[in-house]
Amino acid sequence: MSKRDRYIRWFDEIGKEDLPVVGGKNASLGEMISHLAAAKVKVPSGFALTTDAYRMLLEKQGLEEFVFAELDRYHRGRQDLIETGRNIRLRFKASALPDELTMRIFEAYQELGRRHGREHLSVAVRSSATAEDLPTASFAGQQETYLNVTNAHDLLNACLDCFASLFTDRSIAYREERNFDHAKVALSVGVQKMVRSDLAGSGVIFSLDTETGFDQVVMITATWGLGENIVQGTVNPDEYYVFKPPLNDHRYRPILRKKLGEKENKMVFATGEKGHTRTIPTSAEERNTPVLTDSEILHLTRWTVLIEQHFKNPMDIEWAKDGESGELYIVQARPETVQSRRKRGSLKTYRLVGQGNIVVTGRSVGQSIVAAEVCKIRSPSEIGLFKEGSILVTEMTDPDWVPSMKKAVGIVTDHGGRTCHAAIVSRELGIPAVVGTSTATEVLEDDQEVTLSCAEGDIGNVYEGKQEFEVEEVSYSDLPQTTTKIMMNIASPDAAYRWWELPNDGVGLARIEFIINDVVRAHPMALVKYDQLQDRKAKAQIDKLTRGYSDRCHFFVDKLAEGVAMIASAFYPNPVIVRMSDFKSNEYANLIGGDQFEPKEENPMLGFRGASRYCDDRYREGFALECKAMKRVREEIGLTNVKLMVPFCRTIEEADRVLQVMAEHGLVRGEEGLEIYVMAEIPSNVILADHFADRFDGFSIGSNDLTQLTLGIDRDSGILVESFDEQNESVKRMIRMLLKTAKEKGRKVGICGQAPSDYPDFAEFLVREGIDSLSLNPDSIVDVRRRVASVEQEIASGQKAGD
Repeated sequence: MSKRDRYIRWFDEIGKEDLPVVGGKNASLGEMISHLAAAKVKVPSGFALTTDAYRMLLEKQGLEEFVFAELDRYHRGRQDLIETGRNIRLRFKASALPDELTMRIFEAYQELGRRHGREHLSVAVRSSATAEDLPTASFAGQQETYLNVTNAHDLLNACLDCFASLFTDRSIAYREERNFDHAKVALSVGVQKMVRSDLAGSGVIFSLDTETGFDQVVMITATWGLGENIVQGTVNPDEYYVFKPPLNDHRYRPILRKKLGEKENKMVFATGEKGHTRTIPTSAEERNTPVLTDSEILHLTRWTVLIEQHFKNPMDIEWAKDGESGELYIVQARPETVQSRRKRGSLKTYRLVGQGNIVVTGRSVGQSIVAAEVCKIRSPSEIGLFKEGSILVTEMTDPDWVPSMKKAVGIVTDHGGRTCHAAIVSRELGIPAVVGTSTATEVLEDDQEVTLSCAEGDIGNVYEGKQEFEVEEVSYSDLPQTTTKIMMNIASPDAAYRWWELPNDGVGLARIEFIINDVVRAHPMALVKYDQLQDRKAKAQIDKLTRGYSDRCHFFVDKLAEGVAMIASAFYPNPVIVRMSDFKSNEYANLIGGDQFEPKEENPMLGFRGASRYCDDRYREGFALECKAMKRVREEIGLTNVKLMVPFCRTIEEADRVLQVMAEHGLVRGEEGLEIYVMAEIPSNVILADHFADRFDGFSIGSNDLTQLTLGIDRDSGILVESFDEQNESVKRMIRMLLKTAKEKGRKVGICGQAPSDYPDFAEFLVREGIDSLSLNPDSIVDVRRRVASVEQEIASGQKAGD
């Protein structure tokens, strides 16, 4: 069976140039086998029934005339889409494959079995149309796939069913919408050795972040058993993020994040009359164990990068692990067609103004907000009841749901992760979705008014009622360059990727309090001294949080490192200045188990916080965990752009102590390029700036605290709010003093306080005084950068005039 065979082509004989003959899916498989095998990318072998085989079936069985007569009735309005698709598919399935084609398929299947030493080889039978898996067209699940086909008779039926699936309702509608000529679209069938992932795991990979288009990461989802459950959205899978730049540096293990999914069930092989596969519950151990090891995650990531480089396009890939051999395989690869085609140069931002009660939460898909009424649909049979302009709420979706999804303004599902069918289609349609809520169909009611928000990071929220929100288009395509570095204040790891395209010089303040409060949630000392924890409820909460961890302290280090790594990767190689924890004692007490380990203070704002806390026996072990996390980010993950900052350092003695403690935990200033900054937020930081400059690499002005302590006003005071002014002349003089001393000592000064974001005049004052960088809220960067450029131009013009 050579390449000249009209009806059968082996995967190792075809490539992307054969797409008209074998369709998009098979062409990609052949391309990888032909060109990436030398790089040890493993793809299961197999063969393709060509489009000539499909056309032979049409001709021998007289199907073409019937198909187009049915489509003509549909176009004339004599029958609806559902009836049209059903009539065509029934006619296909009532036909028989021509004898010549049957013989060729049987011979090829026998040969594939011989190559693998098995008479009844289990195969996957996949549809591969000439109008799918293209860089410009790749709608999810247009045609059918059949798994665990184990004999020639079932293989023939599966091939016939694949041909029929070219006329599923969704496929017809898709071609109509894209103006593809039905007569010019043909279908090939791929027959591929089945990977025994039912005994191991499988999943989906994207070579970029699916929500933001950030192209320096690989996102992998994984579940136990066959991968159909991920695509169908019946499980909430594991999710892993890997950073590309350090991938081939043997010193680093650049896994940014590992999120353990519930993986409630798995699809496995079945025998008998009920079908080729069945779904069974997973064990407690499986639910609490990652599907992939770190080495496997990195292995798949390296393959993904090779595939992306070969196809010169971001990719959507399916992988599987064989439970018998332990080997990993790539089973499908197609171009990613949403983020890779999005226009660059502007960013639409959504912000909630009001904030009502949260009804359900899940994984966010998209970055927008929509307010509408709920329309709850339980099954495809109810699709006709869907009200256009509503938010679709259901357990999960599959390709039969697409007609309703196109009428929806948002989607909410009980099950699924960020690579499930609902997530993929919502991205294609450009509407927000909240997936994997577990309880949406129970909690939400038909016609209930809700607000679906996917603009708050990784977690998507559904709020009660129609909440007010704002939409702003931020254009950054023509932003001017500035001498003053324009950096960002970032707290949320999930929000960091949202801003990666915005022209910037890095992050001037990454707050780890957000990560501790929202991800870790437990007090560090409650983890360190878990056995001494007296609060039983807190213990139960910690047990739930740290599932899968034998050492609870490792949980803290992992989650803090992951959060910081996500932020740092979004802006790599620009510097990201991470401030060590700056909770006050009352805020620490609100963490799970925290009350037992925190003092009761009259004024926590001026109490047990910052550098004094780090060196105190009451928190020293907690600070050690913070240091371990930062060391991991820099030395294991490879994000050497991370710089550290010490907040609220009152005295030179405190500075020396905290630097010594950090060094004891492997964070030595100057080693491996590590820079350590200090917050300038206490008058003593300004008065003794020359001494602080001898110990730190630079200063970051905290204008809120500096104003508070310069003016003697509690910044949270409601009575004195009118007197709290960061632009007060006394505050400005403190800043001038700091800048003068820092310049004399050759140290950089930035500002991470709120003032430059809120007050353009204050930003102008700082630029005129020669500040090195402004760290701003992301949504103010465009306006402030333009203002800064104007001031710098004015200063330069004045200097020229003076010359």
